[in-house]
Amino acid sequence: MSAESLILFFIVGAFLVGIALLFSSYIPPTSTNPQKAEAYECGIPTEGITWLQFNVGYYLFAIIFLVFDVEAVFIFPWAVMMKTMGITAFTEIVIFFFVLGIGLLYAWKKGALKWE
Repeated sequence: MSAESLILFFIVGAFLVGIALLFSSYIPPTSTNPQKAEAYECGIPTEGITWLQFNVGYYLFAIIFLVFDVEAVFIFPWAVMMKTMGITAFTEIVIFFFVLGIGLLYAWKKGALKWE
């Protein structure tokens, strides 16, 4: 791939993105109803301030759950290939679990697993 074709590729890509952004700003229907600006609370009218500050611990807990949930996905292909790969697969999963355990210990020591 030559430099000219690469430059042309980026110019065409930027042009298409610009057209898509411009097109999307003119197409959607708009509404000036003040009710559209309110937070949706399952049909119940909101009372008081809708912008509340949450404890950062909830976010940390959710992120840690997400990390371990995603990491669990990697165990399934390993289990399928374990028999064909032999000791290599076993060594890799031991290292994987070791790194995962270190991450769990770190989160535990930092208090990210406390639900308060």
